Amino acid sequence: MVGSSGSGKSTLLNLIGLLDHPTNGKILIDGVDTTRLDDNKISSFRNKKLGFIFQFSNLLSDLTVLENVLLPRQIAGANNFSEKEAKDLLTAVGLQQQMHKRANKISGGQAQRVAIARGLINKPSIVLADEPTGNLDSVTSETIVQLMKSMAKKLNHTFIVVTHDRDHFGDVDRIITIKDGRAFEGDMPSEMEVIA
Repeated sequence: MVGSSGSGKSTLLNLIGLLDHPTNGKILIDGVDTTRLDDNKISSFRNKKLGFIFQFSNLLSDLTVLENVLLPRQIAGANNFSEKEAKDLLTAVGLQQQMHKRANKISGGQAQRVAIARGLINKPSIVLADEPTGNLDSVTSETIVQLMKSMAKKLNHTFIVVTHDRDHFGDVDRIITIKDGRAFEGDMPSEMEVIA
């Protein structure tokens, strides 16, 4: 999803992520009308069905890289925290040598890779990424974009990415442009169709 500041991108992502409630209408995820769920069910649904990657990695600095990735599993109340799956994800994002380091001892690009692994640990239906490269230099940004694309294909997950910088993402499956709170298909004015 692309659009200028204030266009409504983050608001839409917050609605899809069940962080905000719509004033009207429905939000359907995997056939479930999430607007009918109470707060406890929303939290459980969010943790099981949605993964999040933010502009800032939001890692807990006193935990190791591995512990940060396992956190969503622990929150879900999983009896086995599946350390092997977390290690496999960290290997897939190129951080097998960083697993036991404290989160405050790794670089910004590495922290964002940890955030991607953490966002994937519960095998979500949708991974929501809000400006995941906004805090990174251009070289690291390109690495993170390519990593998200490869993980989406490898694991068959849907990534919804909000960005100001469409150029970083190259070829993608679908582009939605948000302008003045309305959604359009495509990223060029001549090819845009109103979809919402």
